[in-house]
This record gives sequence, C-alpha cells and structure tokens, in this order.
Amino acid sequence: MVQHPRRRSILLAAAAVTAAGAAPAGASGQHGGGRGPLVIGHRGAAGWRPEHTASAYTFAVRAGADWIEPDLVPTKDHVLVVRHENEISGTTDVSRHPEFAGRRTTKTVDGRAVTGWFTEDFTLAELKTLRAVERLPLVRNRNTVFDGREPVMTFQEVVDLARALSKEHGRRIAVFPETKHPAYFRSAGLPLEPELIRIVRRNRLTARDCVVQSFEPSSLREVAAAGLGLPLWQALGTSGGPYGHPVTYADMMTPAGLREIASYARWIGPDKSSLVPPLTLLADAHEAGLLVGAYTFRAENQYLPAPYRRGTVPNDFGDAFAEYAFHFGQGVDAVVTDFPDLAATARDGFGPRTIG
Repeated sequence: MVQHPRRRSILLAAAAVTAAGAAPAGASGQHGGGRGPLVIGHRGAAGWRPEHTASAYTFAVRAGADWIEPDLVPTKDHVLVVRHENEISGTTDVSRHPEFAGRRTTKTVDGRAVTGWFTEDFTLAELKTLRAVERLPLVRNRNTVFDGREPVMTFQEVVDLARALSKEHGRRIAVFPETKHPAYFRSAGLPLEPELIRIVRRNRLTARDCVVQSFEPSSLREVAAAGLGLPLWQALGTSGGPYGHPVTYADMMTPAGLREIASYARWIGPDKSSLVPPLTLLADAHEAGLLVGAYTFRAENQYLPAPYRRGTVPNDFGDAFAEYAFHFGQGVDAVVTDFPDLAATARDGFGPRTIG
C-alpha cells in the first residue's frame, strides 16, 4: 500500500518510539509491535455484555482491545459517569424503581425531544442504586442474562479499571472517552470538559493513556486549549452536522475540511460506510496527515453490508471477518467495534501492516 509521505513519517516516528518502549497510544494508529490497526472496544464489548459495565470493558481487553470507550455524561452533582446517553431508561433498570417514577420527564437535547430519565437529574449516590441492562434486548437477547448485575460506573472507575487491566495483561490500555452532547450540558451548567480535564490531570494521563473524542469541534478545541497533550479524535456523522456548529459533516470530510480538522485533532472517526470506494475520504484524510478510525463494526446481519450477510435473519451473525478484511486492506488505522474479539482475530489473520 502506498502511503502519503506525511502520514508515513508520522507512522515511522511512532514506530521508532514504540521500539523504545514509549509510544503514545494515539500517535501511530498501530497495535504494539506494528501488528496492525488498533482495536477499540465500543463501550467495552457491547456485543457480549451490557455496555459501559466493568465486565464489558474487561471482556474487551481480554479479547484483544487496545482502547476502551466510555461515553461521558454528568450527574446532578457534576460527576462524570459512563452511559450511551444521558437518558437512561434503555440502559438501566430505572423504570423499575418506584422512588424515581416522578423524575420521568421530557427534555430537548440537541434540538430533539427525548422522554425518560436523565443522569443530570440524579446524584451519583442515586445513580449507584441502579443497575445496568442490555440496551438492545431484541437484538442481543443472550446479553439480558447479565441484566441487573452491575452498577453505573464513573469515568474515574473506568480509568482505574484500565490501569488494572494494563497491569494484568502487560500492555498499556488507553481510555477513549467521548464527550456526549457537550453544548447541551454546557447550557445546563454542567460542562463536561472541565471535569474531564480535571480527571486527566489528577490521574496524570498521557497520550499513551487517553484519547478524547467528540462530534462537536468546540468540545475538542476546549480540551486542546488545556494543554494536556492528548490526541484528539473528531467523530463524523453521515448526515447533518455537529450540533451548534455552522458546518456539515459533508463539509468536514472535504479536503479543505480535513485540513481544518488536522489543525486541532490527530484522528477522524467516520462511519465505516463513508470509507467505501468510490468515496475518497480515507485517502484524503491520510493526505491531510490524519489517522482514520472507522465505526461501528458489528457482527449481526442487519449491521453488515449486503455482501457480507449470511441468510435472512437480521440478528444472526454474518461474515464479519470479510468486512474487517476489506477495511484493513483499505488502510484504516483503527476499528471501533462491539466485538473486539472478532476484530482482534481478523487483525491477527490479516497480518502486520507494512509501512512504506
């Protein structure tokens, strides 16, 4: 594979640091020893355990994930906890708690009306009385056996777990936090970035330990302004644009838009469908000196492109390995996946990435 000289220099420099034993987790886009693209456990191992739980994160690392992803939302007392959304009726058993029935409400989040229970209306102590449940019970019924077993985690607890798992496995596991709805929480008086920055500093997290992602550029720029030295990841949607910003994702994925992203971020994170030829986003991003991590890889037929489906049952597994092989062959630098075990197996079978 031919690589742009600027990207090649980034990867070569990172590989040299890796050999010296001090590579930044977000610098090279490669697994230790140049084995290939990074495997990122999406909310842990969401395909096998209820997401954002200690067991999901532990499963992901034991299966081969290099990074684990916590989505960050705040509590009423401004503690960062990890949930897919601030509305938690689908990821906890809150609806079964009569003491919280009166907190069900409707809010407008990023311009959309949402009804349910919201983390910002609960103290951490109250949230800790809830238990996690499978978010997609009709898709992943097998995961419902774990419903009600684990509490809501704080971001600090995920950092602590990553360090424990790093020690257990003898390799550095990075956390990959996403700031969720940062403009919304800023307007509610519960900004995410100051607490994120405080935790990074308190734990002395470096580029080897933490990569910060967001769909909202203003959130990433605020983190950048703190001078933490962490790699930043600009997530990209397939339609519309980042909330509160006068730009579309389509604009951001043009060569000019990518050059702008490269002024504050190391990575882009597009939907995997945005990387399929004849689209040129992958090559354009590498041309701009950016690394590319694609989301979200799953194994069920309904989430796979038609050529990789097996049979007609939406929730049966298709040929996930073929999809990984395609994107690895295209040259992605990371994959964000609900099934890190499958991604790691596919990476190992694909072989090491050749630089140059």
